[in-house]
Amino acid sequence: MASARDRVLDSFVAIVCEEGERPATLDAVAARAGVSKGGLLYHFGSKAALVEGLCERLSDLSAIDVERMREAEDGAPRYFVRNCQFVGSELDLALLAASRLQQAGYEEAGRTLDETENAWLAALVDSLGDVPTAQAIKLMGDGLYHAASLGAASEVRPDRASVDMEPLLAVVDRLIATRPGA
Repeated sequence: MASARDRVLDSFVAIVCEEGERPATLDAVAARAGVSKGGLLYHFGSKAALVEGLCERLSDLSAIDVERMREAEDGAPRYFVRNCQFVGSELDLALLAASRLQQAGYEEAGRTLDETENAWLAALVDSLGDVPTAQAIKLMGDGLYHAASLGAASEVRPDRASVDMEPLLAVVDRLIATRPGA
């Protein structure tokens, strides 16, 4: 079972993702987590502390993902594109909550999102040695993530085929092969 601290943070993330920043009051978060308000305050003394906790979680999750990218047997670019459809994962929920908090004016959330995006791009640049190719691959993955998240928000339709990843990975391979210095 998750610790009380994790349940509180999970509840904060869920409320922000489902309802937005305003309904994510300390009382609402405590109720959803099944802890007293005092229990919540023991772990997070304010809403700002909850935002900080979310940003730390996002930083930790993205650091793990970047490390996996860097260690991927078939390379960071293929890993990034292949693994960008992570809708509903803990990383996805942290990204979504941080983006909603950024929209609500929480600068720390915006900084954390920027750091996350920059870390993914840096891993691609380090792997490829070419910024434009890394940017193109990053945008391909971002587009796949965007499409997957839109699909998650809509009704699943039998006429909507899932993305066939192999042809896209072949495009990644062509981009890599044609980059300057390849």
